[in-house]
This record gives sequence, C-alpha cells and structure tokens, in this order.
Amino acid sequence: MSVYVVANPKGGVGKSTLSTNLAGYLARREADRANASPDDDRTPVVLADVDRQESGALWLSLRPPELPRIGLWTTDAEALGKLPKGARHAVIDTPAGLQGKRLDAVMKAADAIVVPLQASVFDIYATREFIVELRQRRRHAEVPIAVIGNRVREHTHAAEQLEQFLARLHEQIDVPVLGLLRDTHNYVHLAAHGSSLWDVAPGRVARDLEQWAPLCDWVDRH
Repeated sequence: MSVYVVANPKGGVGKSTLSTNLAGYLARREADRANASPDDDRTPVVLADVDRQESGALWLSLRPPELPRIGLWTTDAEALGKLPKGARHAVIDTPAGLQGKRLDAVMKAADAIVVPLQASVFDIYATREFIVELRQRRRHAEVPIAVIGNRVREHTHAAEQLEQFLARLHEQIDVPVLGLLRDTHNYVHLAAHGSSLWDVAPGRVARDLEQWAPLCDWVDRH
C-alpha cells in the first residue's frame, strides 16, 4: 500500500491537477497490470480530497465509468481514517495553508510527498521553507520528498529562474527535482471530463506524457 501526498502551503500551484492526474496514472497502471476489464469492480486506487474546494471529488463525479476506476476516500485532514477496503494506492490532495495538526495528520499517513510549485518568487521561497520544515520534523524526516515545477510557461524568464532555483534546491537540501510540467489547456480539457493524461490517445498528449515520465518513474519506486 502506498499513500502519495501532494502538498504545498501556497495556493494556486496546481495541486489538484497534479493529484487527479497522478491518480489517473496509478489507476491506468493497476488496470494494465491486472489486465482489468471495464466490468471489474475492484478499486485499487483512491483519491482523498481534503481541500475545501473539493476539486478532486468534482473530478471523480465527472469521470466516465468505462475508465479505470478511482474511488473517493472520504476523510478529513485532521483525522485521516482507514483506507477503503481493497485500496492499494491513495493520492491525497491537500489544501493551501496546511499546517499544525492538520499537516501532521496528513504527513503521518504519507509514504511519499510530491511538492509542486510555480515560477513565482513567492512560491519558490515558501516551497523551500516548507520542505525544510518537513525535514526538521522528526516524524516526517524519512518520508521521500520530490519537487516538480508546475504550470510552467516555457521559454520565459520566469521558467529559467525556476530551473535555476530547482538546481540550487537539489544541491542545498538534496531533494529530487522531477522536471517541469508545462502550462497547457490539455489539463483543463481533461479535467472537464473527469479524465487524466492516461485516459486519452497518447498521441494527443505526447509532450505532456514525456514531461510526466520522471515523476511516474519516481512514484513507481516509492
């Protein structure tokens, strides 16, 4: 069983988009491994939505039944319950401003943490402090953490600054950097139909799948 937490104290960095697509990847991977049919009633992957906006729950409500099944883990950030029966993997989409007891409760359940951030000086420094805080908390120190740039507008000065920051972050606090995910309408269109990058023809989203490859490899190892 693996629980992946997508977290960043800053809002608007694309946590829900990352969470839903990560859940979509895990669901597709599990379906392929089991050679599952559309009639298979197993739900090995669940999405926990502890964000008040409930973006993950909305996405699941839009998800077509013929796609690999993803369940909703109904829980609360302050008191995470047991995983639903049959679930082998969970993705937790967290809210902005996660701290204190709520942070401890979510991170206590985590087997791995993915931290998305945007090309903003405020996001950059807040993210660094967040990772340092996690490392300093004894109970979270051994949980694998990785960082990924999200909603990046390619070939811009901001994107260059973000790449430089990520390189320094890797050197200073030895955290894996999993590359950059571009800002594209593909994510908007897919979300509107409860879908992920792994639910459509690969040719439609080839560039995005390529950018996701390092994150998927990291998830497979954790």
